[in-house]
Amino acid sequence: MKTILSEQQIALTVKRLAHQILENNQGLANTVVIGLQPRGIFLSDRIVAELKALVGTTPIHYGKLDITFYRDDVRKTLHIANQTDINFSIEGKTVILVDDVLYTGRTIRAALDALLAFGRPSKVSLCVLIDRRFSRELPIQPDFSGKAIDTILSDKVKVNWRENDEKDEVVLV
Repeated sequence: MKTILSEQQIALTVKRLAHQILENNQGLANTVVIGLQPRGIFLSDRIVAELKALVGTTPIHYGKLDITFYRDDVRKTLHIANQTDINFSIEGKTVILVDDVLYTGRTIRAALDALLAFGRPSKVSLCVLIDRRFSRELPIQPDFSGKAIDTILSDKVKVNWRENDEKDEVVLV
């Protein structure tokens, strides 16, 4: 087991990602942030908290999206559905999708399909903590990435979150 990001590195990375999102979406007036259930919401919660500290009283539209029934492997593996919480329209907005690890791209493809139930965004950007660069099955790339790593197929990247796993850490198993 090898540590990729420590607790301190995760905290710095979250701050950097929030700054990059703000820099590329001036004022966030026409921007919404959507975390992907189940594990992307730990990252999106922290990014939204950082964004709120940066923009002050400007409201930030933040939602959580469950993609369980949009997955292409739903018949092969049993997945437990989570809650979708998007109580605003994404019509004509810039959507920042947030997930912890970008691997094959299939989760993001499912998220794009699921998003259409909430309107047609003008743009969708992807923010991930870890980009496993050479494992993509679909042509999907992140716009904002905490750390890009090169792994082999047998490697597993595990993101531990304090809220769920008692400790913030990213490890290669």
